[in-house]
Amino acid sequence: MSGDSAEGGCLCGAIRYRVTGDPVAATLCHCGSCRRASGGTNVAWAVFDKSQFEWLSAGPKAYSSSPGIDWLSCPICGSLVGYRRASRPDHMDITTSTLDDPDRYPPTVEIWLEQKIGWETLHPDLPNRQQSSLNDAQA
Repeated sequence: MSGDSAEGGCLCGAIRYRVTGDPVAATLCHCGSCRRASGGTNVAWAVFDKSQFEWLSAGPKAYSSSPGIDWLSCPICGSLVGYRRASRPDHMDITTSTLDDPDRYPPTVEIWLEQKIGWETLHPDLPNRQQSSLNDAQA
């Protein structure tokens, strides 16, 4: 694991966070929930051990879409910055695109292809999965 840290935050700058080391997973998710939460065709996630993550500012607002699932966003600008799942209490998922340097943690797998928008093109070099299981480290 790398000792290097990286920072990121929301559109307006009210939410800032820091991650340290390497993520346990880096995914590109095509599920309907990610699309609706972000307004995009997919969401890139970097999943870190909770001990490798810290809020540098006030924490985000949490929206619980179902029991045990929290979407974390800025209460001012609405940017989706993170995701928590009760079944994975030791992980913090961050939206890779909110990092100051999103190229640092590129996705290594595309997930939830069974919900992908039909006209969306997949990355030709990434493995993919029709779903993602709860025991995986992915979103």
